Amino acid sequence: MTAVIPTDPFTSTGATDRHVIYDALVAAGPVHRFPMPNGAEGWLVTGHDAARAALADPALVKGGPGHGPYAGQLPADIADAMDHHLLVLDPPDHTRLRKLVSAAFTRRRCELLAPRVQELADELVAGFADRDEIDLVSAFAHPLPITVICELLGVPDPDRGAFRAWTGPLVAGSMAGFEAYSTAATGLVGYLRELLARKRREPADDLLSALVAVRDGGDALTEDELTSMVFLLLVAGHETTVNLIGNGVLALLTHPDQLAALRTAPDRIVAAVEELLRFDGPLQSAVPMVSAAATRIGGTAVPAGELVVVSLLAANRDPARYPDAARLDLTRDASGHLAFGHGVHHCLGAPLARLEGRIALGALLARFPDMRPAAPVDELSRAPGLLMNGLNELPVRLR
Repeated sequence: MTAVIPTDPFTSTGATDRHVIYDALVAAGPVHRFPMPNGAEGWLVTGHDAARAALADPALVKGGPGHGPYAGQLPADIADAMDHHLLVLDPPDHTRLRKLVSAAFTRRRCELLAPRVQELADELVAGFADRDEIDLVSAFAHPLPITVICELLGVPDPDRGAFRAWTGPLVAGSMAGFEAYSTAATGLVGYLRELLARKRREPADDLLSALVAVRDGGDALTEDELTSMVFLLLVAGHETTVNLIGNGVLALLTHPDQLAALRTAPDRIVAAVEELLRFDGPLQSAVPMVSAAATRIGGTAVPAGELVVVSLLAANRDPARYPDAARLDLTRDASGHLAFGHGVHHCLGAPLARLEGRIALGALLARFPDMRPAAPVDELSRAPGLLMNGLNELPVRLR
């Protein structure tokens, strides 16, 4: 069954607007004809089974470089330096690049980072000792993951402040407007080139130095692939976790019964994070795909050459997969959710994001047992965009 979307979820910015729109679409069917924010038409997949199948369908491909926002308007050297990463490549190039960085993001390797993540989270919450109210997004949800990914990569501490100004427009894509997007892209690419030059001169025990060694060692990694890889790790490596923490805290604060249950059984935090990911995940959609050949998605015939977007947010609220899906239930078996995608493009950093989410929520709940919203939910807003699903701010009273 197909339907034209009556309201655009990508530009809807109310805290709960997207879920209302997607719930209606899921009820109407698993696949819908839809208009992209840039005016192009394609197919939006909202049903869980259809989404899972689409993400693993060999007929649906990413299309390769040249399909990023404003690809035809940006200077070619800037576009190329950002547009040769894992999310836009298909095998065998995707397989080759993923292999180069996958060792840094295994579950075991990420667990070794747990003491440092815990230390950072504890330092942040300790810094709120004299404050009654904070914006949880800017004061906690953002600085924790940006510090973690920058330390992992080897980005010097004084350089980290600029990333928020760059990553906001870059994750918003075409909705940021060309001027803002171009300025952010040029700024970040210029910085990355300088940083990588420094790593060549002064290599260290970090992931950037290891990637430079791979590039300079002739292991089939081009200069554009190197800068694109670092771009992806920096942007995707922290923005998803910012949203996981912000969305997760909002969900708990607006479901006090579930929050109380978690406080009485803090050992359930691992399972709780999975339900929070399902309930209001950090990603709205997977990176768009193109049908390289005619295929069927959720019973709908999709001709070759069509644009296909899988809505992770909608699929995770499909009642056919999760009964009473719009209800937060920390005892639910949330396995099989698509918050981090599925198939070969399943999020490489998912183990790290889960670790940070678990530690961040645990630190907040332990330190501030009386934390509560400092603003009505209907006053909160989300950034417009195709991919990300995050709050602009989340005012909370700590005590």
